[in-house]
Amino acid sequence: MKIEQLPKIFNPARPILQRLEKAGYEAYFVGGCVRDTLLGDDIHDIDIATSAYPKEVKSLFDHTVDTGIEHGTVMVLDNHHSYEITTFRTESGYQDYRRPDKVTFVRSLLEDLKRRDFTINALAMKENGEIIDEFNGLGDLKRQLIRAVGDPDTRFHEDALRMMRAVRFASRLNFKIDDATVKGISDNASLLSKIAVERIQVEMQKLLLGQNASAGLSVMLKTNLYKYCPGLADYKNELGQLVLSNRWPLDNPTQAWSTLAVALYLQSDELVKFLRSWKLSNKLIDDVKKVVPAVTSIKRRSFTREEMFEAGQDGLYNANRVAAIFNWNMMQSELDSAYQHLPLKYKKELAINGSDLLDAQVVKPGPEMGKLIHDLQVKVLYGKLPNNHEKLMEYVKQERGQQ
Repeated sequence: MKIEQLPKIFNPARPILQRLEKAGYEAYFVGGCVRDTLLGDDIHDIDIATSAYPKEVKSLFDHTVDTGIEHGTVMVLDNHHSYEITTFRTESGYQDYRRPDKVTFVRSLLEDLKRRDFTINALAMKENGEIIDEFNGLGDLKRQLIRAVGDPDTRFHEDALRMMRAVRFASRLNFKIDDATVKGISDNASLLSKIAVERIQVEMQKLLLGQNASAGLSVMLKTNLYKYCPGLADYKNELGQLVLSNRWPLDNPTQAWSTLAVALYLQSDELVKFLRSWKLSNKLIDDVKKVVPAVTSIKRRSFTREEMFEAGQDGLYNANRVAAIFNWNMMQSELDSAYQHLPLKYKKELAINGSDLLDAQVVKPGPEMGKLIHDLQVKVLYGKLPNNHEKLMEYVKQERGQQ
């Protein structure tokens, strides 16, 4: 098979392959960029594999960086673009079920492709668009099938994270995982405990943001893979209910993790503990903490002004998108209208701040100041005080004078 018209993103990289070929080496585009070209999806990264050894690659180009030379990867800087070029290699040893103990450079494309995870990712493409398919990846793309290259047990022992990648691709591409690969996940699920949480988190987030997260989650349940993810082992029934939703996809990470939290009925301290177990950023945790209570308000069709204010406009949008997963959502225009009618929409809109209170010597820094500002926000939200600096300061001084 040959692709006659390559996407424009390949154009700056084609001279790299041409130079390698002119020097007598093989060179190919490999992996995800080939898969996504064939699927017509957006291409984000271009990976290049070659029969040239790292020193040989470096000798052909003026500007290179040793980004991972011990594993055969050299970055080539050419015409304001940078590309990672990796030598064909075999790997062995995998004592940590993630990284090879030994990497051996080889001249054979076939040997290099044998070590890749799934057939749809084991495709190579020449500079002229000709596809090299050693494992019937083209057939699996046509059948919408995720299938391990060779023996699934071997592939998952080499890198246990590949099991999460399988369920992630099932979600992202809305593909089925073939039976032998599913069995391989089931037989090796416990190996996921060997993998760093941060790496599992990346795959889980991509799964939740896929076009059919139910497809990936259902395999996680079927194979018990979920038991080896942070905080999920005791939630089989709740995850099973989430799998039944057919209202995907989601838009962003906040929605993804909020959906999972809502499905597991997590609130307050329990919610924060769960999110931290996944090593999420503090910013993402704070955003989810705003969204989850707002989803509850949407479900009951009742918002207080304070709840709406605390969620914020972005939080309300995210909460409504999460609510849609469970068929609880409202008209977004209704939520937007209610929010726009709030007398105070952002905390910075309050006509008085901490510096004003300190300058007036009515309060000292600390929790007491926070409580006072929150009290002012609530009174402005409910129309008990105008959002006016003088009126608010007058109220504060009067209240502090009474104590």
